[in-house]
Amino acid sequence: MSTILATDVIPLRFRLNGEDVETTVTAETSLTRVLRDTLFKTETKIGCEAGRCGACMVLMNGRPANSCLVMAWQAEDAEIVTGAGLDALPVTEIVREALAEESAFQCGYCAPGFVISLVGLLSENPQATREDVLTALEGNICRCTGYHSILRGAMLAAARVAERASETQ
Repeated sequence: MSTILATDVIPLRFRLNGEDVETTVTAETSLTRVLRDTLFKTETKIGCEAGRCGACMVLMNGRPANSCLVMAWQAEDAEIVTGAGLDALPVTEIVREALAEESAFQCGYCAPGFVISLVGLLSENPQATREDVLTALEGNICRCTGYHSILRGAMLAAARVAERASETQ
């Protein structure tokens, strides 16, 4: 068995926003860098690159993940959804509308991370509680908006998703 070095080029295949992607990367490359630098998917932001801010959030196999903490090779055969691919998920419109109604964001840099975190939570748990929402959002940082409007929008989205889920039961 041979050792793979960080600088070795490796093949990478995964699904991105519903489409198959094949590329090559060095073994040391993060998923954020593949998305932005190789595939030019700039909706995935670069922030801290240490998993603390949420700017690079994606859905990986349906679960929110900081793409800066995911090595590209870990995405092999995964389903990755960035902010640009969220329209295919049923709760996205509810989340976006609720956040907009509450004027949740100023500059919008952090918005994709918050939206992805909420879509991931509410897709998996349509009856999410306030504590669930707080836990889902705790890895997202906004540097220009007070969190009150973001939390109001998140709770409004959670209430609307829960209402819709109860209507369909």
